[in-house]
Amino acid sequence: MSEVTEFSNDPTVYQALLESTRAIPWKIDWASMTFAYIGPQIETLLGWSRESWRSVEDWALRMHPDDRERVVNFCVTQSQAGVDHEADYRALTRDNGYVWIRDVVHVVRNDQGEVEALIGFMFDISERKKTEERLLTLQGELEALSFKDGLTNIANRRRFNTSFDLEWETARKQAQPLSLLMIDIDYFKQYNDLYGHLRGDQCLVEIAQTLSLALDGPRDLVARFGGEEFVILLPAADAAAAWNVAQRCQRLIQKQAITHALSPHDRRVTVSIGVGTVIPDAQAGSSGFADAIDQQLYVAKNNGRNRIERLELAV
Repeated sequence: MSEVTEFSNDPTVYQALLESTRAIPWKIDWASMTFAYIGPQIETLLGWSRESWRSVEDWALRMHPDDRERVVNFCVTQSQAGVDHEADYRALTRDNGYVWIRDVVHVVRNDQGEVEALIGFMFDISERKKTEERLLTLQGELEALSFKDGLTNIANRRRFNTSFDLEWETARKQAQPLSLLMIDIDYFKQYNDLYGHLRGDQCLVEIAQTLSLALDGPRDLVARFGGEEFVILLPAADAAAAWNVAQRCQRLIQKQAITHALSPHDRRVTVSIGVGTVIPDAQAGSSGFADAIDQQLYVAKNNGRNRIERLELAV
């Protein structure tokens, strides 16, 4: 038992333990804001010698400029309040690189409850940060894929629904027009039956690419709505602009001249289009507007196809 007591009272043992860990121990005297101690591991990690860590100013200046104000203000505020805390930041290395650090801080008080010192550990979390960044990148890629049609590589219906809701609310608040086109490839079932589904898929890809060329505005969106049906969202476009886009779609597809031997329209693939424009108000609903445009698409199909029909409520 006496050997254990002697071992535990030996300060060199504690120092050896602290300096053998990968974490970097440190202590700051609160009154002078100077380092009373910092572990030798700091030189291996950052390249700065132990002797160069004199004050909290050295700590702050060796922090990435983009992190400095946020971290210093947070740590000072928490320390003054006597609250233990931790902070992640990029510590600058002597060779002008940086290492991600997590500083875990414990506030030491005297018998009167006043802050006397700060003690803590610095942990190298660079690998963890790299993993987090890879996960965020992967998450972004997966999110992008979830909004993209797998065949045509344009936006899918989910992306359209999200954008439509957002643009509807924007148009309502700003009292701006919002235009919508619904487009259907004419006689597409017959095309698939005649040429096969692989050629049918290629036709869908080519039509999607062609429709994308018809867009003008920075927020314009073309999406595959389902099957052989597409939709174009035109924020801030009035009725005249929407009509021009619809005509442009037809001209571009006619120019594309995809052969369709069973089509009565020059043996070429054509499209039918429903188009309309509205300035949303508190009473109007986006789904009702979309349904009305869809009805115009069916009017175009029932009236012979290869034509454009517009909603008379357009502005």
